[in-house]
Amino acid sequence: MRTLEQEISSDQFPTARILLGIWIFSVVSLIFIYLGSDKDGSVSITNITHRFYHPTHLPPPQSPSPSSKADENSYGALLEEALAKVSNENKTLIIAFVNKAYIEGDKPMLDIFLDGFWVGEDTYKLTRHLLVVAVDQPAYDRCTFLQLHCYKLKTEGVETLFMADDLLQMMWRRTLFLGDVLKRGYNFIYTDMDVLWLRDPFPRLNLDESLDLQISVDKFNGDQWSEDNPINTGFYMIRSNNKTIALYDELYGEKDNSVVGKNEQEVLLDLMRRGEFERLGLQVRFLDTIFFSGFCENSKDVKKVSTVHANCCRSIKAKESDLIKVLHDWRRFKASFNDDLSEFHWSDHRACRNSWNRR
Repeated sequence: MRTLEQEISSDQFPTARILLGIWIFSVVSLIFIYLGSDKDGSVSITNITHRFYHPTHLPPPQSPSPSSKADENSYGALLEEALAKVSNENKTLIIAFVNKAYIEGDKPMLDIFLDGFWVGEDTYKLTRHLLVVAVDQPAYDRCTFLQLHCYKLKTEGVETLFMADDLLQMMWRRTLFLGDVLKRGYNFIYTDMDVLWLRDPFPRLNLDESLDLQISVDKFNGDQWSEDNPINTGFYMIRSNNKTIALYDELYGEKDNSVVGKNEQEVLLDLMRRGEFERLGLQVRFLDTIFFSGFCENSKDVKKVSTVHANCCRSIKAKESDLIKVLHDWRRFKASFNDDLSEFHWSDHRACRNSWNRR
């Protein structure tokens, strides 16, 4: 016979669990009906999920940065303003580039460059038409401190050695910039900063509009129209027209197609040898080193020389050292009261010659 305790254990507890389950199910059902009901009494699972879902509020989309077109317009306006301010009545100006490497040291390249305009004959006035294009902030700051006409152009890297990769990149960015100047209708003399202007070069340049390009050479072969002259892009005068604009477009277009390590001077020489000058109908004059000389070939007449270029030189320090000697030679010539200059000679460009021995 089962005890009372056994009866409760076998019969009463299962019944209680069933009743409890029914009660919980009823309560949960009523809650879901309440949460999911619309005003019209209908029930939707969407309403239930919306009760518990709290969306993350994303910040509103950022306003788009100024378009490349707007940037272009701003750049164009600033450049146009700079060109118009510096150029003369014939829309002609002088352009030189400077970077951080050219403002460093006790006697930096920029200072030497400006010394040439200061001690040269009829050259100081030309600084009114000189636009100094700075490729980094330190160079721009120095340029403005010297109260020159300055324009900021951002590029990467600093010039260290003649064939350094950063210098090549700067050269191609310069080529693009100069092509843009031509497209805006401006003629210009481009000068490297390692060129001393000892006399006003304009009287030695042909201002006839039939000439498209007048360019310096490393060594002059005696014929100003001969394409056998080894061109040097450190100093040249170029007119703005369809032919020269096409030339610069082709030159810049060769940037990625040229042999690795070639600079724009070598690529321009390749274009000339391929007959591109002739194909474009360019009238080109190659400048005599008597007037437009360099370390590759000294001027044979100090009474006629207009510019001296520190070409055939590998490093900035070597160029600075030998250009300072040229300034000393020039001052020595200017201080001489003797018309007989048979004893005059340029100082040896020893630092530049030795620069090629560096590893």
